[in-house]
Amino acid sequence: MVLGIRLEVRQSQQLVMTPQLQQAIKLLQMSNVELCDFVANEVETNPLLTLDDAPGLAAAPEETAPPADSTATDDRVTAEGDLTLAADTFDTGGENLHDDSASDAAPDLAQPGPGDGWSTVAAGGNHGFAEDGADFNATLADRPSLRQHLLDQIGQARADNVTRQIAALIAEDLDEHGFYRVELELLAARLSVSEAAVRPALELVQACDPTGVGARNLAECLSLQLAEQQLLTQPMQALLDHLDLLAKGQIPALCRACCVDRAALSAMLAELRALNPRPASAFHHETAETLIPDVFLRRAPWGGWQIELNSETLPRVLIDNHYAAELESGGEDAREFVSNCRNNANWLIKSLDQRARTILKVTTAIVRHQEAFFQEGITGLRPLTLKMVADEIEMHESTASRVTANKYISTERGIFELKFFFTNSIGPDDSLSAEAVRHRVKALIDAEDPAKILSDDAIVDILQRDGIDIARRTVAKYRKSLQIPSSVDRRRQKALSTV
Repeated sequence: MVLGIRLEVRQSQQLVMTPQLQQAIKLLQMSNVELCDFVANEVETNPLLTLDDAPGLAAAPEETAPPADSTATDDRVTAEGDLTLAADTFDTGGENLHDDSASDAAPDLAQPGPGDGWSTVAAGGNHGFAEDGADFNATLADRPSLRQHLLDQIGQARADNVTRQIAALIAEDLDEHGFYRVELELLAARLSVSEAAVRPALELVQACDPTGVGARNLAECLSLQLAEQQLLTQPMQALLDHLDLLAKGQIPALCRACCVDRAALSAMLAELRALNPRPASAFHHETAETLIPDVFLRRAPWGGWQIELNSETLPRVLIDNHYAAELESGGEDAREFVSNCRNNANWLIKSLDQRARTILKVTTAIVRHQEAFFQEGITGLRPLTLKMVADEIEMHESTASRVTANKYISTERGIFELKFFFTNSIGPDDSLSAEAVRHRVKALIDAEDPAKILSDDAIVDILQRDGIDIARRTVAKYRKSLQIPSSVDRRRQKALSTV
């Protein structure tokens, strides 16, 4: 074999991901909130871009505006603003049909007055807040954390400085439930003090509000609360010492350990249920984030479904041609700069428009496949894969996956993530979805007789009689995914509930 240097001309094909194409792909998998942040950043970097205050879809560039494309191909599912199918159905012109817009679908709601309850405000609506532009988060009180709450009490306690400093360190090491899990010997060794100096500091923390904080286990937490209410009797202390019997549901053994009868034990358990096993739970102030849907699904006047994007959350981008003309008068360099900015702006607007159309196409295909779910509920959910949707809309499977990521649809049955409608099939004929079977398992367990708890084998027998061929391990997997305990644990819980 002879090694040498030579020139060759070869012709080959390869896919090159340009920055613009990468940008368009990233826009597909963004939620509306992320999209608004991305567009706002683009507006800051591109002087030709401006944001229109009026809500709506992104404006297409004048010179490259593509024609509107109807994505509806079913006589019962139409995309946003598409009355062509309705005109064909009713054998009339589109001008004679009324288009149900978001403002026509529901009447305007009055803002709640001082005497009105929150039930008068529509769920998910912004009535009462959009008029004055007030920020709802600004009305939330700045409540202190558990750490700050304890440090304020420790600083005002009558104790020496060393005890208060050790108590402050203990307050720093509390877990999310308010328990102190560190051994006192380890704390004393870490601080180079005796255990006798650490114990008063722990008692100082346990004397703070809320009662039970600083306990080293559940029994101590409950005993602190019972002692404050003067309910810590000798039988109650015996009950706290045998919480393991209570967890196992061994009621007769528990009665013998506490030296009480079943009626007295029932009264003691009622007192325990009134206590707080997690004293720090009141100090978790995580504000619930409002889930904003990306797509709305409404019943159309002709009996089908109407799909439309949530235009209020989509940015409307415009190109400032007047400012562009002023910049172009600055010379060749300025014209080249304006040309680059204009191309980037046009590509961004095209990408936003393509993103909106792709979301409508994918959502329309999902609604068409899962129409039984919107009519019947979870039992009507059918097996659906990304490949089935991708083949229908003639796109790649990865594109459908990006479109359904972090997207939510608002329906009559609630707000669902688009990924929710993709479920595997069960059975030889692929007619049952895994989600529907999982719901059936939950319904059987919820309706079971307390005197006859259903085992996984019994659930399999019931499902097989209904024509659902499923294995026992599959039932166990679905039960665990629903966080439902086993039949043995459920039997204990039912037994405790009757005491």
